[in-house]
Amino acid sequence: MEHIYDVLVIGGGPGGYTAALYATRAGLDTMVLEKMAPGGQMAQTTQIDNYPGFDEGIDGFLLGEKMQAGAARFGAKTELAEVYSAQLSGDVKRIETSEGVFLGRAVVIATGAGHKRLGIDREEQLTGKGVAYCAACDGMFYRDKTVAVVGGGNSAAADAMILSRICERVILIHRRDNLRATKIYHDALTKSEKIEFRWNSTVNRLLGEGRLSGVELRDVGTGALSELKVDGVFISVGRAPATELFRDQLELDRNGYIIADESTRTSLPGVFAVGDVRTKALRQVITAAADGAVAAHYAEEYLAETR
Repeated sequence: MEHIYDVLVIGGGPGGYTAALYATRAGLDTMVLEKMAPGGQMAQTTQIDNYPGFDEGIDGFLLGEKMQAGAARFGAKTELAEVYSAQLSGDVKRIETSEGVFLGRAVVIATGAGHKRLGIDREEQLTGKGVAYCAACDGMFYRDKTVAVVGGGNSAAADAMILSRICERVILIHRRDNLRATKIYHDALTKSEKIEFRWNSTVNRLLGEGRLSGVELRDVGTGALSELKVDGVFISVGRAPATELFRDQLELDRNGYIIADESTRTSLPGVFAVGDVRTKALRQVITAAADGAVAAHYAEEYLAETR
């Protein structure tokens, strides 16, 4: 007979491993399916300063390993596997992966959401070397320096405000001649002495060899090119939740996030969504971890009611 786990966790980030920790401590047979390495997107950050308990900060990859070890201490298993499909309805959920089929009575989805990229040459190569996607995560590395923010929505506006409190100069680059951000941001941005704008501009090229030294801008009207010297560039053109596998089974909002309230319960019984993949106001390591604890609680409750 095929083994049926109590809880299958898809994604090994802070939300996934916290769910696994709490589930195994509650005596639930738990498997985490992670396609890369423990930590998820968090593992790409070299310094996390806003997770409690680490007074000098901690490397994101190391924190991911610690979270996995903490869950493993109580019996949570991990399989490094890419999920190909998920059948989430019914009493037993079926997850097909690169390492075979896994069955579970409850599923916690912790697949996260990635920052949208500009899609220009050398962007990936310079990520972490002057190219960043999260002002709250990486802004401190650019204290008293000059940075650019690319985007015109609420995220870009919020990033620019965060960076204006840290950096000497912040240049907001937007392809239109006005922001899409809500009006509350407009006044704050225009009143800041540290923020300036490059309207009707897109980033055409990233400059620098081993590390970013600036950006080449293209005027969307005239096509004229110009160079802008910056120490860092924060790309804030939106996020893309990893929900494609669940699109036809779970209710999603218009941006593709799984609709789940603070209980983390989704539109299907026994299926929970935690961390960046679900609808929520703040997407940080600590809020993902909190979601994981909540999901394990409600998964335990669901299993007790259905057995």
